[in-house]
Amino acid sequence: MSTTIQSGQVGYHVENGIGVISFHHPAHNSMPSPLLQILCETIEQASQDPAAKVIILKSAGDRTFCAGASFDELAAIEDFATGKRFFTGFAKVINALRKSPKLVIGRIQGKAVGGGVGLAAACDYCLATQDAAVKLSELAVGIGPFVVGPAVERKIGTSAFSQMAINATEWYSAHWAMERGLFANVYPSILELDQGVQVLAHNLAQSSPEAMRELKAIFWEGTNHWDQFLEDRAAISGRLVLTEYAKRAIKKS
Repeated sequence: MSTTIQSGQVGYHVENGIGVISFHHPAHNSMPSPLLQILCETIEQASQDPAAKVIILKSAGDRTFCAGASFDELAAIEDFATGKRFFTGFAKVINALRKSPKLVIGRIQGKAVGGGVGLAAACDYCLATQDAAVKLSELAVGIGPFVVGPAVERKIGTSAFSQMAINATEWYSAHWAMERGLFANVYPSILELDQGVQVLAHNLAQSSPEAMRELKAIFWEGTNHWDQFLEDRAAISGRLVLTEYAKRAIKKS
């Protein structure tokens, strides 16, 4: 199955009990709102697919896992309702990953920025290449990582999240991310990454679905309020994106 929209694409297929969700956008795998909606729906579909015992989330290409939200769309926001709706896109995807009863493996083959870091953090287990540097760039454009923040902070802790949020122009290496728990392992090449992802996915596909479901519930314990929580966070960003500071910073980017 594959859905194409606004030059982007989300695909889904199952093989040997492994459900693979892939996304692509020509602008460094950035995610405009329509593509985020399709991705959310695809995650929900895979979560209910009895043929998929475990899910892999991946993107196309070899340089960037996900560049975050679409800057063209961000620059076009003119009112609060549109702004909140825009930032709710990533909130919905994070919540879809959180609520999936299946374990999700993130295949992070390249750099992740902003919302891309949030996607990685919302996966249950991430494997990456040495080129998968991460950055939370939101403060640099007058906003802040309010929506993805809870997922990132949950995975790497308040101290490391604060460093990324405050130093918003800094790239943090894949090894830095591994040391803080965002990535479970870092590989020298995409070939070795794919081998590692496949071995783990195969092992999980042979594991007890009931046991994995119970583990997933424990991993995400205490987040049942996130549907409203992340929507409230989206409202903060939706308000800030209308400020003169943010408009100037986005225009310069």
